[in-house]
Amino acid sequence: MVDMRQWVISFPFQLRFLFASYPAVMSEVLSIVTRLISTHLIQKGGAKHSTARIGAVTFIQRFGSALNLNVHFHMLFLGGIYMDGFKKEKQVFKQVKAPTTTELNALVHILSQRVARFFTKQGLLVEDIDNSYLNLDGLAPDPMQDLHGHSITYRVALGAQRGKKVFTLQTLPAQVDDDSSSQVGSIAGFSLHAGVATRGNEREKLERVCRYIARPALSEKRLTITGNGNVRYQLKTPYRDGTTHVIFTPLDFMAKLAALVPKPRVNLTRFFGVFAPNSQYRLAIIQEKKAKPRTTEVKGDKTVKGKRNSMTWAQRLKRVFNIDVETCESCQGQAKVIACIEDPEVIKKILEHLKSNEEKASSSKGTASFDICIS
Repeated sequence: MVDMRQWVISFPFQLRFLFASYPAVMSEVLSIVTRLISTHLIQKGGAKHSTARIGAVTFIQRFGSALNLNVHFHMLFLGGIYMDGFKKEKQVFKQVKAPTTTELNALVHILSQRVARFFTKQGLLVEDIDNSYLNLDGLAPDPMQDLHGHSITYRVALGAQRGKKVFTLQTLPAQVDDDSSSQVGSIAGFSLHAGVATRGNEREKLERVCRYIARPALSEKRLTITGNGNVRYQLKTPYRDGTTHVIFTPLDFMAKLAALVPKPRVNLTRFFGVFAPNSQYRLAIIQEKKAKPRTTEVKGDKTVKGKRNSMTWAQRLKRVFNIDVETCESCQGQAKVIACIEDPEVIKKILEHLKSNEEKASSSKGTASFDICIS
């Protein structure tokens, strides 16, 4: 068990818009960030890239506390480096001290420069004497860009109030800015924070950190409907100006949720270094449970290894949402799937039939419950 540290990287509004519409560009920037922090840890540990190994798990969050689109990275890095040549019986881990504010400012400055160079090479950044601006002419148009732009800038996307700032409630007095916070570096809209760490024996704290950075965008506990039918959402942490709630019309609320949905086949959890699935060092440092044996097939004189059996949809439903559809609620016996019905007309007929039987049972003198049990 080793220490872990959370690194949080946020970006200017323009880059948030770019990352939301073009995930391939976001992945390239994520690689730049990962290499930068990895190099910092290896050099601070007095090692070289050829003799040291890092490990990180990145959670890509697309949301802010006000349901605004805010693409940023939560990266859980090892609190040190693994030295090359270790075996399964003995892992050589070298602890690295926490970054100072001066180091974070230097890192975020280098990051901004490297990202700018990458955009310039790709033709995405145009620089002139007065200013710099993004050039998206070479990228395919995205029909969601309008919703993305309004969500990033805290503006109403649809309805009569389109283009105006989202309505907010300030129920607390404004706070004075406190610049004394440590382990934060910022420059030109880039921000790098590394103030949260867990020791090797603080497994519960590490779990809380993982649950926090892997949480969903919307919390139903903080969501309410006002008397006039609008949607009121409470911020997890009040803003410095005292804002505690944001108010949306139902139409604009749907637009805000749509803007938070990532594009298809975009992984929001990435593994790097010794945590990568194909890393030769992964099994040496991660105590994994034994996987199910692979299925084997005999073809001629050769034995071919097949794929491991993946979980069924029912098993995934139980694991993620704690809904067990394989156990009957009435008799606690094992339920079996006897058919998979997808035709809407057939589903409608079955539901109407069940509803009519329930109405007949409730209207009769001897009211009886109507249950279906297949076990």
